[in-house]
Amino acid sequence: MSAAVDQGKRALLRGSRATVVAPLRPPWSRPEALFTELCTRCGDCVAECETGILVKGDGGYPSLDFSRGECTFCQGCLSQCETGALDAGISPPWSLKASILPQCLTHQQVVCRSCADPCETRAIQFTPIKGGVATPQIDTGLCTGCGACFNVCPSHAIKLSAAPQPSTNL
Repeated sequence: MSAAVDQGKRALLRGSRATVVAPLRPPWSRPEALFTELCTRCGDCVAECETGILVKGDGGYPSLDFSRGECTFCQGCLSQCETGALDAGISPPWSLKASILPQCLTHQQVVCRSCADPCETRAIQFTPIKGGVATPQIDTGLCTGCGACFNVCPSHAIKLSAAPQPSTNL
């Protein structure tokens, strides 16, 4: 078994006092502590990722890099994981949701709909504003957190983060 990585201690050693956010993990990942306990850092899931968004992250654990593309939920990573760090029984595959940051061009009255075009579920809709530019709204019920909207945003105004999860006893 591999030892869990204490991100707080790691941040302290790097001189950071900021609250440490767990890295984004592959779809179907177990909760962070269990994931890092079970994952052997073999890299099989990274090698199998059809869109190349899985990369070897901090400590050699797989993490997501949406600047490389989107998740198609192909299950390649899941099929390669033999340790149970990824679990097919987890539904939905993750709790990631997109959100719009203040630097969105529409907040500066610039017409842009780049984020909506690649969204297959149509989770991003534009709300018309009388006398202004329509602004994006994300329907979190439709958002799969796939990241298709992330890399196409010219102002880097899309953030993907985990939605709060109810506590579970695993």
